[in-house]
Parts: sequence; C-alpha cells; structure tokens
Amino acid sequence: MAQSKDYYAVLGVSPTADAAEVKKQYRRLAKQYHPDANKNDPKAAERFKEISEAYGVVGDEAKRKQYDDMRRLGAFGGFAGAGATRGGAGRAGGFPGGFPGGASGFPGGAPGGGGAQGATFDFSNVDVGGIGGFGDIFSSIFGGRGGARRGPEPGQTVEMTVDVPFRTAALGGKVPVELEVAEECETCRGSGAAAGATLKACGECGGRGTISFGQGGFAVQRPCPVCLGRGTVPSERCPTCSGAGQVRTRKRVNVTVPAGADSGTRVRLKGQGGRGEQGGAPGDLVITFQVEPDRLFRREGLDVMATVPINVAQATLGSKMHVRTLDGTKVALRIPAGTSSGRRFRVRGQGVVKGEQRGDMIVEARVTVPEQLDEAQQAKMREFAESAGIKY
Repeated sequence: MAQSKDYYAVLGVSPTADAAEVKKQYRRLAKQYHPDANKNDPKAAERFKEISEAYGVVGDEAKRKQYDDMRRLGAFGGFAGAGATRGGAGRAGGFPGGFPGGASGFPGGAPGGGGAQGATFDFSNVDVGGIGGFGDIFSSIFGGRGGARRGPEPGQTVEMTVDVPFRTAALGGKVPVELEVAEECETCRGSGAAAGATLKACGECGGRGTISFGQGGFAVQRPCPVCLGRGTVPSERCPTCSGAGQVRTRKRVNVTVPAGADSGTRVRLKGQGGRGEQGGAPGDLVITFQVEPDRLFRREGLDVMATVPINVAQATLGSKMHVRTLDGTKVALRIPAGTSSGRRFRVRGQGVVKGEQRGDMIVEARVTVPEQLDEAQQAKMREFAESAGIKY
C-alpha cells in the first residue's frame, strides 16, 4: 500500500522545528530549486513542487497542527496494519477500536469482503479521536473537496502582540502597528502572468486547479501547487511576484486602545488581516496588548499607585505639595506633620477609567535622608537631636 510523503523530511526539518526555522529552510530550498533558476533541469521543477506542497501545510500553523494530529494518529502511515489487512477486524491504522462498520474496520466493509487492499473508502463521516472526520481534516489541510475549482476563500486571521505605554493603556488612545501581509500584485493584478504573456491549461492538473492526494485506498483533492489553483499557467511569470499573484508587503495601521486596557486585552480589526483568495474577503487582525511599565505609576486594579519622595523636614513639620496625575495635570496634596515613610494618601477620581467605573490615585510618601550635610546643617541637626533627647 502506498505511503505518503513526510513533509518534514521533504523540507529537511525536524517535526519540532519552530515556524521561523521552517520558513528559513523553505526559502533556502525554494531559491535553490526554483524553475526559473533551473530551466534545463526537470527534476528541480519537481523538487520545487514538493517543497511548495510541504510548506503549504507545515508553514501554516492551523494546517500543521492538523497534519501533526493525523501523523500522530497514524493516518499517514498507510492502513496495512492490524484491522486494515484482508479479513482484519480490530484496529485500523492505529485507531483504537478500528473504524465503525464492516469486517475490516472500514465504513461499510471492504468490497467483496476482502479488506482494504486496492479499495476506495469514504472517510468523510469517520470521527478521528474527537478532532473531526477525515473528510473535514483533509479538506482543511489540503484545500477543498472533490474536483471542483476553489471558490472565494476568506483571508487568514493575523494575530500579534503589541506593546502599549502605561498611560495610553490607562487613559485610552492609539498606537501605530506595522505588520506584514499578502497583497494582490499590482503588476499582474493577481494573475501571476507577465505583461503580454499567454495562458494555457496547467499540465499538472489538466486545467482543473486541483490534484488528487492519494493515501492508499482513498484520495482527497488539494489546490495544484503549479498553477496555485487557477487551472492555467502563463507562458512567462510576472517578474514582480514570480507568478504567485501576490506579494508580501508591510503596512501601518493605527490601533485604538480602549481606556482601562490591561495586559492580555484583545481587540479585533475587521478586514485588516490576510488577503482573501479567489475574491474572498480579507481576514481580520487580532491584537493582544502588553502594557509597558511606567517609571512613575503602577496599577492595582483601577487604582493608580505613585511614590512621592519627601524630605525629613516635610515629614516632621508637614508640608503642602503638588503631585502629577496620569493625564499630566497637578493636584495639591497636604502632607501632615509627623508623616512616616510608607504612609498613603488617596486622591479621589484620578485613577483608571473603565466603563462607568473610575479608580483613585494612591500617593505613597517616601521619606528621604540627605547623604551629606555641611557644617551649619550638621550643627542644626545636633541641636535638634539634643533638644529631643536623641542620642547619636
């Protein structure tokens, strides 16, 4: 029974490789085996197709997870195991209990009662360990079912974490965000063809836009890696996008930060994510905020904490001072005589606003002691200590 390709082996990376490592390796191999750089080597073109096919799955976070689940459950190791051989009735391809129905563990049984060899089975309704049916999983990994060309597909949702200044998070505001997205190539308007190039039916898929992915006794359809699902190939590729029909670009968007935002707060920007396929709507951009620390303030719920230094004289005799709030204004604060270090004072309504609620600003006094005194100051301090009966 035929075995599938190991996409990790095709790319030459470990199954535990992170996304950056996978992308770096793909770019290296794609550059090495690109048809434009190996026009007289048909093997290089075939290798390029394999690399593109592998990266189309392993390079996509969601598809990679599904692919890894299928590998772990044994779906890519063939079904010539217990329960999948002729007349077998137990476990099928590593799935506990085999598949429902049929003497061989496959839905509906094997044709002629002979088991799985050379047969075609419908796996679309078989649930695999609670992660969905084979048809759903392969459709999501390899793109579409049946032989029909793909219709409009929504763009990918892009998620990223953005650092936000403390005061912007507390009061609300905007932060600029730069992100890399796929946009339609302006040179070829998404066709992938150079100016004046002619289009012909793709030789790989026969103009269907999809090719069959065979796994022993069953098959699913996926977008053709040569024509990228279009069904046609140009006589000359677009020089800007190398035939892809899209280019990676960086764009800048201003993201509104709601007042009272904290680390972990998320906002969704509709239509700011990846470009849709075949006229599909663009995906969304999901931002998770990470609030930066501030040199003056810190948060405790909706209250804002601030530490204010006062000297010995202010602490002993009392004082009136002005403290700066979150929005930069100053409010008067009375420090009573005999204030000790660590004493807190509450300024009402000067904290974080969130909906109908508003916190306070808590000012903590910190008594500071001068490191050096001149002779006159030392004399005054001794005089004070003697009058107070303080031994030194």
